Amino acid sequence: MERTLTRRLTAGLVPTVPYVWLGVLFLVPFLIVLKISLSDPAVAQPPYKPVFEWSDIAGFFSGLDLENFELLTQDDLYFRATLSSMRIAAISTLLLLLVGFPVAYGMARAPERYRSLLVALVILPFWTSFLIRIYAWVAILKPEGLLTQALTGLGLISEPLDILNTETAVYIGIVYAYLTFMVLPLYATLEKMDDTLLEAALDLDSTPWRSFWTITVPLAMPGIVAGSLLCFIPAVGEFVIPDLLGGSETLMIGRQLWSEFFSNRDWPLASAVAILLLIILVVPIVIYRDFEARRVEARP
Repeated sequence: MERTLTRRLTAGLVPTVPYVWLGVLFLVPFLIVLKISLSDPAVAQPPYKPVFEWSDIAGFFSGLDLENFELLTQDDLYFRATLSSMRIAAISTLLLLLVGFPVAYGMARAPERYRSLLVALVILPFWTSFLIRIYAWVAILKPEGLLTQALTGLGLISEPLDILNTETAVYIGIVYAYLTFMVLPLYATLEKMDDTLLEAALDLDSTPWRSFWTITVPLAMPGIVAGSLLCFIPAVGEFVIPDLLGGSETLMIGRQLWSEFFSNRDWPLASAVAILLLIILVVPIVIYRDFEARRVEARP
């Protein structure tokens, strides 16, 4: 009897663990940020008001307002920063797909004894600090950097390259930093692909290019969607890469968020920007969830 009761309690507690995890690590921080976004800035510690007090609950709720969200709609800076972030993230995701798909395909078609080594090589850059790796690109892309020296030595250019502090440098940095997140989901999908399908297509006089588009790409679609979301979502809110490689002309919502928090010390407005960013990122997550649900339902 006691053992049966223990099993029932265990069976009841196991499903609640993910919800408790999400509640503690997502819902509670989200509510804190939402509360700050509804507050007013103050020259104090913390730099916003009202501060919650049990003795004055009515006054606390009466002090909350939507002024910060209204400011976001009135100042086109945040709108332009959001559009710029989404554009840069979308182009970067496309570049990551163009670079990552051949890499993942080559890994999946490599002899099985080499695949673990290839996966380790893809993950290897993560053994070094992210910040150090981005600073290394500063040394590579600056006018007197390694790239200019190499191309000058080969006689391909006569003047220093002006890549640093441009959007091109941001694309290079994002593709380098997030390539692993694109390659691994694609590799996991392509590795499971049945090679006999391609052989059958060739036997039916299909060209390799047509076989690729009609067989390989549809079968790799789950990896394409997963890898694209894993790259697009963090790229939208990226701060370090545009700050170090993009210069002052690169407008992204992540940099604006950092500026409001640490330069302007306007925590309520910065929190409102964070809420806006979260709402934007929820859209692709919902799309991915619906895609996965339809894919699972379509299975025989």
